[in-house]
Amino acid sequence: MGWVSEAQNCSDTEKAEAKKRLFAHLGLDNSDSENTRMWPLIFNKYDYFAAHHINIEVNLYVTSIINVNEKAQSLTTQVKMITAWPNGNTLWYHDLFCGIKTFSAPKNMFWTPDIGILESIKTDFGTKESPNVLLLHYGVTASSDFFALTTACKMDLHRFPFDTQTCSITLQSTTYTNQELTINTITNQSSITDMSKEIYQVQGEWELLNISYTKATLDVGFEIDQLIYQITIKRRPLLYVINIIVPVFLFLVLDVTSFFIGTNGSEKLSFKVTLLLSISVMLLLVNDTLPSTADKIPLIGVYCGAVFCLMSISIVETVFVNYLMAKGAEKRSVETTATVSGQYGKS
Repeated sequence: MGWVSEAQNCSDTEKAEAKKRLFAHLGLDNSDSENTRMWPLIFNKYDYFAAHHINIEVNLYVTSIINVNEKAQSLTTQVKMITAWPNGNTLWYHDLFCGIKTFSAPKNMFWTPDIGILESIKTDFGTKESPNVLLLHYGVTASSDFFALTTACKMDLHRFPFDTQTCSITLQSTTYTNQELTINTITNQSSITDMSKEIYQVQGEWELLNISYTKATLDVGFEIDQLIYQITIKRRPLLYVINIIVPVFLFLVLDVTSFFIGTNGSEKLSFKVTLLLSISVMLLLVNDTLPSTADKIPLIGVYCGAVFCLMSISIVETVFVNYLMAKGAEKRSVETTATVSGQYGKS
């Protein structure tokens, strides 16, 4: 959305004078807040605007995924939100003002929609909240903000680290019913996804797949209009494959090959115990990563647990074999001693 004021066929003096006239036309020089800060569909000089509910149009773009906390079940994103709403009090004919089609004004002089985020845990503006709004000549007021948003997100980690998560961001008014205010998008969801991927800044562990939206109504004794954005992200699993899955598999291979070690039983047993301690460290790493609130045991946990059990069984088997070998050697020693003693007795 390119927001550039246009003033053609006017001298610099005429443009400056047109801006002053437009400032007065919009009532910005009036200390009475009734025409500016109050509800634009009540205090409005045009009957059409005053007779209809207000339609807030919002586009939400994800510019980066800062953090995904599996234990806290939360998603932190950097987002850009463009909000636009009609206000007949800011309508003007640009031809009468040297072709000026847009005009920036302080935000605190205007009514702004109280759009809240239902899943929000914490919100921080990237630099500071934009102090201005943009007035469009056809009676629309718009604002654009960048902020870091932390939202609750219920995650399914059964396929970790090959998982795909979908987190919701629900926009709704905190005070107005759907008879007074509705929320819709400015563009379609394919445009929102394409723009988000274009301005996406961080290429980390998570890949942004898609941004979709649905409409809903919340009934709390009165109905509130909702716009639900659904952000679909996919984990890049290569780091977990290299650091966890492959080493655990190699530990299992080493444990199997230890049966072919041509040494005494104590050395083989110590080797197996060392492998078991190593995979125990791997299990601790996985335990620190995965949430304790998961409904299903992640497959990587099942995988590591199964390998741990196989290696434990292998150690028990080695101890049992060594025990049988020691008993067999003791029995052979007794039989040999008896045989030798019998031979000496005959002689």
